Amino acid sequence: MDPDVAWAKKPKRLPVVFTGEEAKAVLNQLSGTNWIMAMLLYGSGLRLMECFRLRVKDVDFNYNQIMVRDAKGERDRGTMLPQNVKRPLKEHLKRVKEVHEADLKNGYGTVYLSYALERKYPNVNHEWGWQYVFPASQLSIDPRSGAKRRHHLGEKVLQRAVKAAIRKAGINKHASCHTFRHSFATHLLEAGHDIRTVQELLGHKDVSTTMIYTHVLKRGGMGVKSPADFL
Repeated sequence: MDPDVAWAKKPKRLPVVFTGEEAKAVLNQLSGTNWIMAMLLYGSGLRLMECFRLRVKDVDFNYNQIMVRDAKGERDRGTMLPQNVKRPLKEHLKRVKEVHEADLKNGYGTVYLSYALERKYPNVNHEWGWQYVFPASQLSIDPRSGAKRRHHLGEKVLQRAVKAAIRKAGINKHASCHTFRHSFATHLLEAGHDIRTVQELLGHKDVSTTMIYTHVLKRGGMGVKSPADFL
């Protein structure tokens, strides 16, 4: 390879962010489980797969906290549980528990655990606390073990619902499920919360990753007022 050839640098792109009104408009187009999941993306700053992989034991209604286990970078972190999602989430979990109890009666009811967790906790894969908060509607064969069990929902379920909700809300931004997480961070900074707190809630290893949201706050023209506005 020619040593004089310079590699093109990957362009830095600012994240797409909803305004508060836009986030509300999109959420208003969702209902049921999709609404709860989207609320956790926006209200807790969860990544898409962090939401789908949530276990019952990691939702603390008393302390209004969600523990995100083995997140990106294999790090655990805590984030808030929004007040206005607590009651719908509790009702949702009641229904999920009924399904789990029926699975147990039918000889199923175990959940996937990583090899490390299986070794550490060999007899918990059937316990309620280890079940997924958002389980699939059908049992399926786990290709890793051959066991028939209930996995978590597939991410495409929410991705399709959010795309449709964005369209129905009349929002023309190139937005997705991840836009809720970007909006979570930006709106916290807009509200005056310090960047280190936002960094911890997002689970960023380096604060420089979180700093990108300060650029979003500057808005168009890097925060510089147009000369036309002085006329």
